[in-house]
Amino acid sequence: MNPKKEFLYIILAGFFITNAIVAELIGSKLIYVGESVMSLGILPWPVVFVTTDLINEYFGKKGVKKITFLTTIFIAYTFILIYFGIKIPAATPISTVSDLQFNAVFGQSMWIIVGSIVAFLFSQLIDSVLFHFFKSRTKGKWLWLRSTGSTVISQLFDSFIVLGIAFWLTGILSTEVYIRSALTGYSVKLVIAIALTPLIYLGHFLIDRFLVEKKVNEDE
Repeated sequence: MNPKKEFLYIILAGFFITNAIVAELIGSKLIYVGESVMSLGILPWPVVFVTTDLINEYFGKKGVKKITFLTTIFIAYTFILIYFGIKIPAATPISTVSDLQFNAVFGQSMWIIVGSIVAFLFSQLIDSVLFHFFKSRTKGKWLWLRSTGSTVISQLFDSFIVLGIAFWLTGILSTEVYIRSALTGYSVKLVIAIALTPLIYLGHFLIDRFLVEKKVNEDE
């Protein structure tokens, strides 16, 4: 891999990992979407969708698997740090954040992280396989189809697995609310993913130009 392509992978991986971890940390906050609730952690995921598709396009399934497993390790590492952070008592009354407040936020985040690790591995690998399936079937055409098509299926699993482990199994959400919330979150992710489709094309344009300039400079 040439230096510029390595740099490109590092930039895409940075966006991928950052948004994935932030999603874990803010995921315990539930917000209203109409009359349904959804996790705030859903909002950073569209950036992960876009980044996944770009990595898929330029680095293939191996590139996606590599960053998926690496991100899983970092999420697990975050889980360990939060666990010890919860166990270490706050310096009361000096600390502006009490143990109760800290645990209320990050204690639930730990369940989000457990659910996300399972859902993340499952959905990302499905997304990668489907992306290349659609790309092969369309002979490299219809970028929007392989990008959106892979997201439609993979994120259905992701939405139900994360909420199921973090909120349904822990008794925070009833079965009815859980199903409604998962469908709401899934719908929001799809709407945002479709809205961000132009960014996929813009990303392709900028990356192609970046790599072509590199090739021209090397030829000279």
